[in-house]
Amino acid sequence: MELDARIPSGPIEQKWERARFEMKLVNPANRRKYTIIVVGTGLAGGAGAATLAELGYNVHAFCFQDSARRAHSIAAQGGINAAKNYQNDGDSVHRLFYDTVKGGDYRAREANVHRLAELSVNIIDQCVAMGVPFAREYGGTLSNRSFGGAQVSRTFYARGQTGQQLLLGAYAALERQIALGRVTLHARHEMLDVVVIDGRARGIVVRDLETGKIETHTADAVVLGTGGYGNVFFLSTNAKGCNVTATFRAWKRGAAFANPCYTQIHPTCIPVSGEHQSKLTLMSESLRNDGRIWVPTKKGDPRRPSEIPEAERDYYLERRYPSFGNLVPRDVASRAAKAVCDEGRGVGPGGLGVYLDFADSIKRLGKNTVSERYGNLMDMYQRITDEDPYAVPMRIYPAIHYTMGGTWVDYHLMSTVSGLFVAGEANFSDHGANRLGASALMQGLADGYFILPYVLGHYLGSTKLDKVTPDHAECRKVEGEVRDRVGRLLGIKGKRTPDSFHRELGKLMWDHCGMGRTRKGLEQALGRIPELRQEFWQNLSVLGTNESLNQSLEKAGRVADFLEFGELMVRDALEREESCGGHFREEYQTPEGEAQRDDEKFCHVAAWEYAGEGKPPIRNVEPLSFEHVKPTQRSYK
Repeated sequence: MELDARIPSGPIEQKWERARFEMKLVNPANRRKYTIIVVGTGLAGGAGAATLAELGYNVHAFCFQDSARRAHSIAAQGGINAAKNYQNDGDSVHRLFYDTVKGGDYRAREANVHRLAELSVNIIDQCVAMGVPFAREYGGTLSNRSFGGAQVSRTFYARGQTGQQLLLGAYAALERQIALGRVTLHARHEMLDVVVIDGRARGIVVRDLETGKIETHTADAVVLGTGGYGNVFFLSTNAKGCNVTATFRAWKRGAAFANPCYTQIHPTCIPVSGEHQSKLTLMSESLRNDGRIWVPTKKGDPRRPSEIPEAERDYYLERRYPSFGNLVPRDVASRAAKAVCDEGRGVGPGGLGVYLDFADSIKRLGKNTVSERYGNLMDMYQRITDEDPYAVPMRIYPAIHYTMGGTWVDYHLMSTVSGLFVAGEANFSDHGANRLGASALMQGLADGYFILPYVLGHYLGSTKLDKVTPDHAECRKVEGEVRDRVGRLLGIKGKRTPDSFHRELGKLMWDHCGMGRTRKGLEQALGRIPELRQEFWQNLSVLGTNESLNQSLEKAGRVADFLEFGELMVRDALEREESCGGHFREEYQTPEGEAQRDDEKFCHVAAWEYAGEGKPPIRNVEPLSFEHVKPTQRSYK
């Protein structure tokens, strides 16, 4: 497989401008002749569908939720980065670019990251114009706060519900296009396969989740904005519906999957409370602006936090990383929390927790100010734990949150299948081995509002496309394969639920491919996952039929894909014999316990190619070069 990133030539500051000028255009009268399918209605998909329709294209948008506004982007809390430099504290497009490349541990494409930093300033203007209620200073200017991995304040926010407000902005734009008849929304439809004809993506096969009807929809191009695969771990901060199915089925149709082992552990989550849990809850990284993280200096200290004097508290992030303190990047903060808990100094049930303490901020700023900034997060924490975070410190522990790996795309956001574009968290392109906080919303909106309209226009304007209908032989073939797969899931008649398999897979992945990874553990996982998958296809129980709403059937299909995808993740982690960002191979670390990269052997993107049923996947490599941010040992001290 040839991996041509199609990065424009010229100075990095001019690459995107040059690329846009050289792209083919579709004139307004011709745009309505083209149909585009967009799968997913989160920030990337929703913004993309709305913008493409505004330009005049016919858009069909698909989501498995009952409303486009239920996409998981709504759960993002802390903020969105942009290099506006409103604080006059030294920020710039180049500094955001630098921080993002460094934060990703030098495993992202420079050209993509610089474009993201450039577009960040446009995103804020776009969202303000759409009515997003960002927090403001007393004089009316937009407010900023700090996030991990940066020493400037560049994060725009709407209390602790920034994702919700940004998604409502995109949703309003999408609904406007639906009312105008330019977007047809297919809610409660789940994509189960991609139709590839003559090497080009020309449609998708979906299941109507209410009636069970299998349908084929055709188009001139397909966009996937379907999010990440964090739920492979079962317990994660993701909504329960989040899954890998769309991108994984695309992988089986020829779309390379890049860096699947790059998963992000978020350091600020409510700890696991028992075996009954089905998901975890995120406490925004923004809390680290005003909360101080600590554990007792003594192992197994049974005292309440209020009884432990200052001299017997270890503010370990401030001690280890004096320059960044509590605002080190997520991977660094997560490993540090795991380390103190492994030493026996963790707090709460099982010792798997650390304190996030607001006492100093409340004393300095007052409770009202802290409540203005984080009130909804404080309320959510109290409802879940029955503890008042204004009176006692929060207890937090790392959990699976975001995935940096995803479908491989070139500079034009196109996968290795022509006409199949992938946006937002579903692609791999911008975050390397670790995403800085508040950069997910930035990437999703950059892709949706500002990149997809150009690259799709270029593709359509430079490609001769014959008309394809659902009656095409390839459409019928793929649709038949989907029907057979659904029928197979219903026909097993075993004794175990989809959730029981998912939970077992998740624990296996967390233990062996989670915060810490070793060759021995990864090899154990590679041995066990195929056994679990075999049992799944022999002993699965799916009650009900296909002819109605059947959530057990929905889960079964997604778990089946996770059982295959999990093996690909483990394979990727085993092959990458270095530590970088969120991928921490315990055999490769510095004497201080930090990630130890191997730039000579692994300064590349690993893009996995599907080789066929029962055959090991093929590992392809896209070399990375760094001309503007020279790779060094990351230090936040």
